[in-house]
Amino acid sequence: MKAPSAGLTEAARWFLRHLQALPLLLLIGGAALDYNTPPRFSAEAFYTAAPMSAAALLSLRATILAGIGALAADFALLAHFGFIDDASGLSELATVATVSAFAVVVNRLMHYRNVRLESAREVALAVQRAVLPHPPTSIGSLRIAVRYQAAVKEAQIGGDLYGVQDTPYGVRCVVGDVRGKGMGAVKAVDVALGVFREAAEDEPTLADIAARLEKGLVREAERRAGLERAEGFVTGVLAEIPHCGDELRVFNRGHPPPLVLRPTGEVCSAEPSVPALPLCLAELGPGDGVTDTVPFPPGSCLLLYTDGLTEAKDRSGAFYDPVAALTGHAFAGPEDLLDTLLADVGHHTGGRITDDMALLAIARTYDRCAKT
Repeated sequence: MKAPSAGLTEAARWFLRHLQALPLLLLIGGAALDYNTPPRFSAEAFYTAAPMSAAALLSLRATILAGIGALAADFALLAHFGFIDDASGLSELATVATVSAFAVVVNRLMHYRNVRLESAREVALAVQRAVLPHPPTSIGSLRIAVRYQAAVKEAQIGGDLYGVQDTPYGVRCVVGDVRGKGMGAVKAVDVALGVFREAAEDEPTLADIAARLEKGLVREAERRAGLERAEGFVTGVLAEIPHCGDELRVFNRGHPPPLVLRPTGEVCSAEPSVPALPLCLAELGPGDGVTDTVPFPPGSCLLLYTDGLTEAKDRSGAFYDPVAALTGHAFAGPEDLLDTLLADVGHHTGGRITDDMALLAIARTYDRCAKT
């Protein structure tokens, strides 16, 4: 059994690899210290620490070998100094043997715990993939890419969502973030995406889709209990890219604003002209938001994301700034953009991802109507 390294930084992985030599170093160091010190000095602490450290860092076989090595080294040094028949020597050997046996038990307990955790993570990933299927990689003149970067939090399933659908009104997409985690968040994600897929085909405006989402999510929240029912909400942003033209429409309900990357390297933040409350909170205040129109000529790329991106911190506590990171750069396509972005976020945080990130990038390669 080796300690799991998922979610660790590169520096932590390097440290863990080298730390696996600790049991051997403890045995060698303990024996050397025992041999080169006065007879009444005992390195018992080193002999007991070796199998216990092996239990946490290494396999069952290595733990057993560390225990045998500790007993052998202690026995040899006790015999060398003539304490093998002494009561204190026998007591010391019994202590080392007991701790070694206990180390084997600890190793097995950690192994079974890691197996259960890994199984839970695999189930969580399967559920996540079932709820969030990948959209097509291209629709007409649009190229599409998505990424879901999960934070490692004991296999908790996040509430980030994305969806893309080709409709008579154009290509419509949604990115959102459900408050909370676990199966309650997954249910809300499932409801939101189901309502979106139906409403995107039927409703003439993004505001109408948002209204349908509001109703569906409020009904879903009423089935919850406790704080999830009283304080549940969903931030979300809807975007619509007409089949013809060089513009897109954006409707934002309390979500981080989308970014539009121009062919010139400029990055524009599509801030809402009228701020609106998240979904499920409309009754708390006036203003349902408005639909904003944003230039989106060929060569541009739309980036929708959840707040796991902008709330990613470095060691000093500074938040990640995607506008500054992406400005002045050219990308081969949406896949390249998202791969580069995730790598840069990982570098910024040192690999410490504390919140899920859903990323959706859509690039317009040409004017579909002008070409035909």
